[in-house]
Amino acid sequence: MRGFRVRRALAAAAVALAAVLGAGGWAAGTQTPLTGPPPGSAAWTADASLGLRLPDPATATPAGVAAFFAGLAPARQDALAVRHPLVVGNLDGAPVPLRYRANALALAAERTRELARAVDPALTPQDHAAARTRAERYRTLLDGGRQVLAFDPRGRGQVAEVYGDLTGAARTAVIVPGSDIDLLSFDRAGNPYGTPAGMARALHEATGRQVAVIAWAGYTTPVGLGPDAATEDLARAGADRLTRLLDGLAATTRPQAPATVYCHSYGSVVCGLARPSPARASGVVVLGSPGMGVGSAADLDPRVPLWATARNGSDWIGDVPNVRLFGLGHGADPTAPGFGARPLPATGSHGHNGYFAPGTDSLAAYAAVALGRA
Repeated sequence: MRGFRVRRALAAAAVALAAVLGAGGWAAGTQTPLTGPPPGSAAWTADASLGLRLPDPATATPAGVAAFFAGLAPARQDALAVRHPLVVGNLDGAPVPLRYRANALALAAERTRELARAVDPALTPQDHAAARTRAERYRTLLDGGRQVLAFDPRGRGQVAEVYGDLTGAARTAVIVPGSDIDLLSFDRAGNPYGTPAGMARALHEATGRQVAVIAWAGYTTPVGLGPDAATEDLARAGADRLTRLLDGLAATTRPQAPATVYCHSYGSVVCGLARPSPARASGVVVLGSPGMGVGSAADLDPRVPLWATARNGSDWIGDVPNVRLFGLGHGADPTAPGFGARPLPATGSHGHNGYFAPGTDSLAAYAAVALGRA
């Protein structure tokens, strides 16, 4: 009997692997998650210009960061943003408008650096092309008064953008994306509703612009359908960063309720491992989910409502078995009746990335959840 169970487990793992391979091909290599404090933290902690000890980005809580900035006059806050834009712009707990200003400064500085790299004779033509791409990316993020809540140029790059009035809105929401999202792709025009920016814009509009929505590309996502997408390593690192983001919102904004978190595809694994508490989230919504890294809704905080979107018939994620064996797979299907999530409709949606498309029942349901009317 024991041998049969082992053979059955191995067979299930092989099926899951085959499904991933068949869905899009096994991506070579793995991603190294971006963790730790923001770039420039060493210079920040060594800065004694204000005669104060600055909070250590590696150890200070968002609540502690918020308390520190609350004790500073606006001019002193601004001086820190000018001297340390990459730290202030990524420091959860810092005032939201100050982070917008710091990130605009950081984007402008990084754009100047990439423009110089684009003509550096010591670099290759490939390096020049990559620098031009990055410089153009930074230019678009500087255009039109965009509200950039976080910006980190390291690695594939990370960014978070706000749609609406984050400090004044009665309700807020956060979009947590799945694979293949980074600084260059988080708002790609060719796939608008498969990106956190497109999802955030659609949700903001669907709520009559009453809900401030954060498009959060703030963790290292898997690339392609490979080892990273089938395991939880990146999700664990992302869960820590998501928790810190939610703590920062709780410390710096005063909505009627904590944020509602919308978790797409691999992002639902991030949300499951984060296990947000009522102080951090008023609800969690998963869509196109391969599983949440938990056995059922009972493994999450029961005080935080969980909604699962019905899977449309053209979503390829339905071909991935819901197993969790030997570190492979993400567990039970959140849309299954026995999982314990509240169901949301998907009528009108198409494909893995169509759940936020205008006119779909899924988007209408997401808006109702965000507005507290579900």
